[in-house]
Formats: sequence, C-alpha cells, structure tokens
Amino acid sequence: MSEPRYPQAERRKRTNLTVREDVMAEAKALGLNTSRAAEAGIEAAIREEKGRRWLKENRDAIKAHNERIAREGPLLGTPWWAQPDEPGGK
Repeated sequence: MSEPRYPQAERRKRTNLTVREDVMAEAKALGLNTSRAAEAGIEAAIREEKGRRWLKENRDAIKAHNERIAREGPLLGTPWWAQPDEPGGK
C-alpha cells in the first residue's frame, strides 16, 4: 500500500486538540499521521455542515421545484431512449 498524498503547499497552523487516549493509542499503533487524520476529519465535518446549511437555506426552493414537477411534469419530454415500447413491438 502506498502512502496517501496530502496537499503540501497549504500553510499549517500548530494547534492543540483533545483526543481520547484509546483513539490516539490505536492511531499510533497503526502508524497513522494523526495531524493529517485530524485534518481530514475536520474537512469532512466542514463539507457535511456546508451541505446541511445549503439544504436548509434552499429548502423552500427545492420544495417549490418538486411541487411544480409533480403538478406540471418535467420541462423536457421523455428522452427517446426512455420511451415505452410500441404495442406489437418492433
């Protein structure tokens, strides 16, 4: 297995984190770079929170769009490849 590649050009800030002892012990035993692992976890939490906020901010527009689709159907017709087969078949 090769080592994962991380962006090296970004400036890093030294910080202190409080992490459970068992988690740190297992990470050390596995030879993980705990700074990179913490960074990856924080990035994942940021993506998740941004997605949650986007959905919350756009909830009304999404609801209105879905209601319009239910009421009027999609703007475009059914594509040729999704048309039902003709009776009698070809």
